[in-house]
Amino acid sequence: MRTAAIERNTKETQIQATLNIDGKGTPKVDTPIGFFSHMLEAFAKHGGFDLELRVRGDVQVDQHHTVEDTGIVLGQAFKRALGDKKGINRAGYFIFPMDESLAVAALDISGRPYLKFDGKFRRRFCGELDTDLVEDFFYGFSVGLGANIALLIKYGRSDHHKIEATFKAFTKALKNIPRFAGAHHEFINGKGYPLGLKGDEIPRTVRIMSIVDVYDALTTKRSYK
Repeated sequence: MRTAAIERNTKETQIQATLNIDGKGTPKVDTPIGFFSHMLEAFAKHGGFDLELRVRGDVQVDQHHTVEDTGIVLGQAFKRALGDKKGINRAGYFIFPMDESLAVAALDISGRPYLKFDGKFRRRFCGELDTDLVEDFFYGFSVGLGANIALLIKYGRSDHHKIEATFKAFTKALKNIPRFAGAHHEFINGKGYPLGLKGDEIPRTVRIMSIVDVYDALTTKRSYK
C-alpha cells in the first residue's frame, strides 16, 4: 500500500496527516472549522483514500493559515505516497454535479505548482468556513503536490452545493492519478474493457462520451423550438 505521514508545525498551525491512497475511503478528520471538516471527510470518502487528519491553527486571528496549510500538508502527503510516480496516470479530470450546481476539475502532476480557480460565492461564510479561502486550500494543495490544478464552478445557487461539488470533482479527478496506466479496466455490465480502446473497438452499448463532449453538453446554452 502507498502511504505517507506528514507533520507540519509553524507559529500559526500544527497539522498531522496520515494518508493511505489505496484505502477504502475512511476519514478521521479533526479541524476547528466544522464545514471544512465536512468537506475533507467527503474528499476522503469519495476519493477512496484513508485519511487521518488533525488540524490546529490560529483561527482566532483568521482561518487563512489553517485552511491553506492544510492544503499544503495534504498535497505533500499525496506527493510522498506516490513516490517516484513511475507507471501511474499523471493527470486526471472529473465533472461533478450536485443538485443545481456543477463543478469541473482537472489536474496534472507536472512538478510545477499552479492553480486556476474560477468560481464565485454569494456569501462570505458557509457554515463556519470563510468561502474566500476555498481557493487558498486548493492553492496550498497545488504547492504541496507540485501540480497544475484547474477548477471551474460553472453554475449553482447554493454555496454549500458549489463548494461540495468542487471538493468531490477534485477528489474524483485525483483518484484517477494513482492508478497504474494501462493496468485497469472500466467494468460495465459485468464486463471489463481496456480504457485504451477506441472507436469501433468499444461496443456501442458501452461507448462513453469524451470529456469535451460531456462538458459541451452540460454548459452550452441551446434554444429549443
